[in-house]
Amino acid sequence: MNDTSSSSSNNTVLELNVGGVFYSTNLTTLRREPDSHIARLFADHSKVKAVKDAKGKYFIDRDGVLFRYILDYLRNLKLVLPENFHEKERLKQEAEFFSLPNLVKVIDASSTHKSRVAFSPSPDSNSKENINSGGGGGGGKLLTPQANVTASTNLRKQNSNDSTSGGGSKLGPVDESGLSPSPSPVGDRGSGFITIGYRGTFAFGRDGLADVKFRKLTRIIVCGKVSLCREVFKDTLNESRDPDRGDSDRYTCRFFLKHTFLEQAFDMLQEEGFVLVASCGSGTNSAGEIKPGQDSEEAKWYHYNEFIFERR
Repeated sequence: MNDTSSSSSNNTVLELNVGGVFYSTNLTTLRREPDSHIARLFADHSKVKAVKDAKGKYFIDRDGVLFRYILDYLRNLKLVLPENFHEKERLKQEAEFFSLPNLVKVIDASSTHKSRVAFSPSPDSNSKENINSGGGGGGGKLLTPQANVTASTNLRKQNSNDSTSGGGSKLGPVDESGLSPSPSPVGDRGSGFITIGYRGTFAFGRDGLADVKFRKLTRIIVCGKVSLCREVFKDTLNESRDPDRGDSDRYTCRFFLKHTFLEQAFDMLQEEGFVLVASCGSGTNSAGEIKPGQDSEEAKWYHYNEFIFERR
C-alpha cells in the first residue's frame, strides 16, 4: 500500500515557474539526484519547501532559460549543449546553486570543446572515449562518434598543407589537440546588422490607479541575415513564422525570440561583438483603435521601438 502511494507521488506532474519561464515535469525527475538542493525543495519531509506563485505553480527564483539544461540533465543524466553556447559559466553557477556536483564536473569538462557534444559523468578516466589531449579533466566522458577524432586529424592535415603550399592557412594555427584556437572577439566573424523591434505597453493597477507598475512586451522581433541571427540568439530564436527554411545566406524579418526579456537579447548581441548604432520609437498612444477587451488606460501607453546593432 505504501509502495503504491510512493510510486504515485513520484509520478505526480508538477508545474514550475523558474524566473518567469514555465516548465512541466514530475517528482521523479526533480529527485533524480537525492542530495541536490532541488531534490530537497520537493522532498516529503524537508524543512526547505518550494513556494507557489499566484497561479499555483512552484516558483524558483533562478534563470528560467538556463534551467532547461538543468532539467534535461536530471531527465537524462547527460548534458547536451547547442553549438556556440556562450553561457557555460552561468550554467555552472546554476548547477552549483542546485547542488549538482556531477553536472559541474561535466560543464568544466565541456568547456574545452567547441563543437556540439554530449557529456555524462563517468568515474572511468581510462575509457577510450575520454578526451585526454585537450586537458578536459573533471571525469567528463565524451559520447560522440569517432568522427570527431577524424575531423580533428583532417583539420590538422589541411592546416599543414595550406601552410607548406605558400598560400597561408585559411583556418589559422591549430593547438596540440588538432583544433583551431577560438577566434578573436570580432575580427574573424562576419559583419552585418541585426534589428531588434518590440511592441509593448505598461500595466496599471486596478480601480483606475495610474502608477506604472511594469513594462509588458508581447514579442521581440528579430530582422537580419539568417546566419547572423542564428549565431547570436541560438536556441532562443523562434523561426516558426518564417516560411523559407534552410538557406542561411538570405535575410528575414520574420524571426522572433522565445522570451520577452529585452535586456537578455541585448546581452547576447553584446557577447557576439555587436554594438548599438541607431534606435527609434513611436512614442506612446500608438495603438490606434482599441480592441474589445483591452484596457483603455493601458492602451494609451502602447509603443513600438526598434534598435539597430552592427558588427564590423
